[in-house]
Amino acid sequence: MTNGTKGGLPRRAFLAGTAAATGLLAAPSLLRAAPEAIKIGLIHPVTGALSYSGNQCRAGGEMAIADINAAGGIKSMGGAKLQAILGDSQSKPAIGASETVRAIEDGAKGIVAGYASSICLATTQEAAKTNTPHVVDVGVADSIMERGLTNTFRFGPGYGKIARDAVTSLDAINKAAGSPAKTVVIVHEDSAFGTGTAKLLSTELPKHGFKILKVIAHPTPMRDFTNIALQVKAANPDIIIPANYYNEYVLFARTIRQQRIKPMAIYSVLGGAASSYKFVKDFPEAAEGVMDTNHWFNPKSDLAQERKKATEAKGLYYTYEVYLTYNAVALLADAIERAGSTDHAKVIAALNASTWDKSGMPYGPTKMVKGQNTGAQPVNTQVQGGQIDVIRPAQFAQAQVKFPMV
Repeated sequence: MTNGTKGGLPRRAFLAGTAAATGLLAAPSLLRAAPEAIKIGLIHPVTGALSYSGNQCRAGGEMAIADINAAGGIKSMGGAKLQAILGDSQSKPAIGASETVRAIEDGAKGIVAGYASSICLATTQEAAKTNTPHVVDVGVADSIMERGLTNTFRFGPGYGKIARDAVTSLDAINKAAGSPAKTVVIVHEDSAFGTGTAKLLSTELPKHGFKILKVIAHPTPMRDFTNIALQVKAANPDIIIPANYYNEYVLFARTIRQQRIKPMAIYSVLGGAASSYKFVKDFPEAAEGVMDTNHWFNPKSDLAQERKKATEAKGLYYTYEVYLTYNAVALLADAIERAGSTDHAKVIAALNASTWDKSGMPYGPTKMVKGQNTGAQPVNTQVQGGQIDVIRPAQFAQAQVKFPMV
């Protein structure tokens, strides 16, 4: 008889332990902990005057993170998942800066922020203090990229590129119609974005023979555009060029209509609502015929159309805030994937070497020069029959321009 023991253990316990050990050896993945999540700070104005656009940005960023995680996460780091650290700048640059600091202290390995140029100036400055990679989502002020911050990148074009393209396109549209338009009034919001855009337009428009009758600045938020509309009416320009954020753009366009001001065109440059499905749906009469030079997706891209459907399935409009922030997150994730690391220097090097081409945007090859993607370009859109159609460049166009509108 034996006592059923081996090495002091009951026989059953010994056999159970042996079986368990054999199972673990057969499935070594059980011994490995899941890789630590990679935290990305998403800092946007989800409250305050810019809350509509800020919430659209946040939605785009979270959609990108969900898609990347569903596709296997960061494969070069064992399938590590991305995790958002959400921040609310409350539409204020100083709070955007403090939220960036908080995200980095909470472990963010990269920052995507912050919609408005003035907020982006603050968030990039804070991220630079720790050399944390920062991808600007929407902010267009050229000063964001001209300060020599080696941690800062922007996938979309800045307003220098956009304004020059806008004037060149307006000149071409005008000449094709027999050059009926001669005079312009510019209406812009008074922060870094609007002021910088108006300054560039004031330089470029006269080069193409346009006379600027008036440049009118306004604050954000702005509750009543009656006085500004009356100034525009008195000037009687051929072209009105607005450069402002969503709420102000909508109110201005509605006031122009109410005052029965009928220019040859409302030709926006980075119009906050001009390329917005929400504006077209909510105020179709004010939107009809409006042209814009702005960020826009490639309407002929299957990838862009798939993302548009996914966005609309969530009850959201597919606005530039959504797809620019989506792409900013995806660009950062691609750099982390290629770096195989969240080390700041390695990720920054990967961003500088980026040739990422899965944006669904009407861009050329991605090429970063001092953090700016030189392959990025805006397009011209026009609201026609309740739809937003690309009218220029020709390779992306869906419709012919209608000009003059009167």
